[in-house]
Amino acid sequence: MPGIYLGAILFSLIGMMMIDGKYSLALRVAPWRTVATVLAGTAFFLAWDLVGIATGVFVKGESPLFVGVMLAPHLPLEEVFFLLFLSYLTVVMFAVFERRARARGAARHAEVASTDAARDSGDAGRADSEGRPA
Repeated sequence: MPGIYLGAILFSLIGMMMIDGKYSLALRVAPWRTVATVLAGTAFFLAWDLVGIATGVFVKGESPLFVGVMLAPHLPLEEVFFLLFLSYLTVVMFAVFERRARARGAARHAEVASTDAARDSGDAGRADSEGRPA
């Protein structure tokens, strides 16, 4: 059935956009930067593919799942959408890990602050051997 591969890529891309939108990871936070990064990543990997095709490293296999539209020799239409998805996935996952790192840092900071506050409040009532506050 032609188009199943492209449909799966588009389905995954839409799902990634829904996750991004729900958790405000990339596109809502910085739309221009996200679009520019995704397009730059797609262009980079497309150039990579073209070099691979020119050197004979990459060749298109035959599959009934492809739509059949060739943008260049050995470069099916589905490859562009796959690279777009791959670049967008990378941006979203970077945002996820960055958010988790910030949350861990904030939790660690709060833990240190509460430990310091508890230690300071415990020291307030004590005095050293000569009667001076600790």
